[in-house]
Amino acid sequence: MSAGKRLPGTPEPMHYWSGIGGIRIAGDSWGDPDGPLVILQHGGGQTRHAWKGAGETLGAAGYHAVAFDARGHGDTDWAQDGIYGSDAMVQDLKLVIAALGNRRPVLVGASMGGGTSLVAVGEDHVDATALVLVDIAPRIEKEGTDNIDAFMGQKPDGFESLEEVAAAIATYQPHRKRPSNLDGLAKNVRLGLDGKYHWHWDPRFRVGRHDLTTRQMRFEACARNLKLPTLLVRGGLSDLLSEDGARDFLTICPHSEYVNVTGAGHMVAGDRNDVFGTAVIEFLHRVVPVGGAPKQPAHSLHPHHEGPPGDTRDIP
Repeated sequence: MSAGKRLPGTPEPMHYWSGIGGIRIAGDSWGDPDGPLVILQHGGGQTRHAWKGAGETLGAAGYHAVAFDARGHGDTDWAQDGIYGSDAMVQDLKLVIAALGNRRPVLVGASMGGGTSLVAVGEDHVDATALVLVDIAPRIEKEGTDNIDAFMGQKPDGFESLEEVAAAIATYQPHRKRPSNLDGLAKNVRLGLDGKYHWHWDPRFRVGRHDLTTRQMRFEACARNLKLPTLLVRGGLSDLLSEDGARDFLTICPHSEYVNVTGAGHMVAGDRNDVFGTAVIEFLHRVVPVGGAPKQPAHSLHPHHEGPPGDTRDIP
């Protein structure tokens, strides 16, 4: 089951792997397969294409970057049972890692993908070398989740044109310049039997995702368990992860580092891919260098560090 036909010009997946329940997971990769493995997981309502620029940058730096569409998104199958929680996505992640040779990966996750990464490491499902959380932390703002829900809930019966799709995206991302060429939107929608354009994701994905209290408790427990090098990247314009929410994470996980990308919104990599890629590669060069062994966590290397939690930077 899917949202409809793929539009002409939608990039074909480079790879397919099997997920839990036999779903087919679609993915792309960049760089040397022998380089350190970096797995990129997108946010809810996004696809692997959100990571194309970052994947190419990581690949050029000597890493093996892999991005895949989460279950119910993009070119990955919809779950027959309609289950899209963190547990199922962690199990999918484990199977992708196994298919890639069970090498210890760096996990980079944005929003939903960051939650999957945090649970995977914090509950000891995945032995990762480093963790990068992009605009996600245990404490998030209800205003941000409401805005995401409003965006994803637009036109449930479908869009009449790509111009309508572009207008819907513009309402959620007013800080971005609206594209004059709409061809790039093809990968975000499918053409239904009704002749309308529908978002690529399974509508059932949105069911039962509003218990922020239970989510926060689980994510905080995971954050306390983190021992590996960790970087939190926040979009300075984000309405989902506030500065206070970021600081809370740095208190819970004091060895983590923090970068605030001041000109970016919730979709940090898409808004400022150049800055994002530079920040992540600078971090990885130190903790998971190409051709070298992964480093110890910062709190192990500097047990007498004093001052505010985390190594923090604002990047304009």
